[in-house]
Amino acid sequence: MAEAFEVRAIVKHIPISPQKVRLVVNAVRGLDAQTALDTLRFMPQKAAEPIYKLVQSAVANAEENFGLEIDELVVSRIYADDGPRRRKAPYGGRFAGRGRFRPIIRRSSHITVVLAEKNVGDF
Repeated sequence: MAEAFEVRAIVKHIPISPQKVRLVVNAVRGLDAQTALDTLRFMPQKAAEPIYKLVQSAVANAEENFGLEIDELVVSRIYADDGPRRRKAPYGGRFAGRGRFRPIIRRSSHITVVLAEKNVGDF
């Protein structure tokens, strides 16, 4: 049996915390590409828009570079990793107990999606 094609797309430095991005990512993992795009289009979360653009970019890469159709693609792996954190100090922060000071931490995410070909024998 021949190896299935895998198409990867990565977006970095999205200014949304990875915990919030993972809520959206978990909803589309394992879906076929067209269903994932339709699901992401109508999700109310802020993280749905960059993930929608990322999946759309991966589908365009698969069509242009490998000649695959959108009907043949499935979201095999999709995950969100931590990006760099920005600390708003010394002036941006909160006062904590016992005379301490806590800086405000702005988190960011790196999102990776891997689209694979559907196996004809599985469906």
